[in-house]
Amino acid sequence: MKKMLVLVLVFLLALGGIIAWLVMGPATAFEEKSRYFIIPEGADKSTVMRILREDKITNSSAGLQLAGVVLGSWKKIRPGKYEVKQGQSAFQIARMIKNGRLAEMKLVINKIRTREDLAKLIGKQFSTDSATVMAFISSNDSLRQFQTDTALLFTRIIPDTYIFYWNTPLTKIIQKLADNSASFWQKNNRLAKAKAKGLSPEEIYTLASIVEEETNFDSDKYKIASVYLNRLGKKMALQACPTIKYAMKDFTLTRIYEKYLSNPSPYNTYRKPGLPPGPICTPAPKTIDIVLDAPGTDYLFFVAKSDFSGYHHFSSNYAEHDRYAKEYQKALDQYMANKQTGKKL
Repeated sequence: MKKMLVLVLVFLLALGGIIAWLVMGPATAFEEKSRYFIIPEGADKSTVMRILREDKITNSSAGLQLAGVVLGSWKKIRPGKYEVKQGQSAFQIARMIKNGRLAEMKLVINKIRTREDLAKLIGKQFSTDSATVMAFISSNDSLRQFQTDTALLFTRIIPDTYIFYWNTPLTKIIQKLADNSASFWQKNNRLAKAKAKGLSPEEIYTLASIVEEETNFDSDKYKIASVYLNRLGKKMALQACPTIKYAMKDFTLTRIYEKYLSNPSPYNTYRKPGLPPGPICTPAPKTIDIVLDAPGTDYLFFVAKSDFSGYHHFSSNYAEHDRYAKEYQKALDQYMANKQTGKKL
């Protein structure tokens, strides 16, 4: 009798150890640092288990089902995208499902040039597909709730890293972007600075988008901003080459030929006076501040230096500008000729 009790005790201990291992031991079936899985709306336990099996998330279905029953994970399942980290136990996965602890997804916005780019970025990261995003942000009726339209949409977007859940509705994503933009303008005396320049925040943003496309060097950005502000003040056409690239939707252009200048687009600042209808990209916050803090100068012209350093010559009269422009054109002609023959500068 005593031997039988010992055997039963050993069996129970062994069984308890197995159950503990199934529930508390590593239960992931992948080698990466983490893997995502998506629980659809209305999913039940069997659906979740099938997804975890098919997506090769866990190698301990029995342990996960048991842990789920103990924790009550299957009573109310929250739909969305979840992240399982390598080595997590069935208990940890079941607790994550019970708590509805969705994965936080990053929306990293740097420089975006077109609505198509924005739609692809959002569609890649979240449940709303890019086609639906594109249709929404291409509709003035849809955007009216954010006090913007298709031309000025980007003025509601400040490049930054934003955190959302995978199934966050598109309207909430755009609203958060718009709220962050409003907060941005409320800080550091930006609204007052824009008013002092005689421009609205949307106009400052649009001008900053042109400056952003002109150069990567902050020291030149200040001067370029001053050129465009001076030209706006004198009712001169901006004649900004980046707006030609935008008008033609060809951002690979390295040279703007005269034939391009007749493009009828309202974004062509060689033909249309003043600022274009809206921004041509999402400028960095620093570039917006550079425009707001642009120094007072008498510059009206600028052209790239002939050494291709990326820096520019700035001039207050056309004669000087023309001389620098001819130097640059000559150097560019030589560069293109050498490129065709395979020679190096």
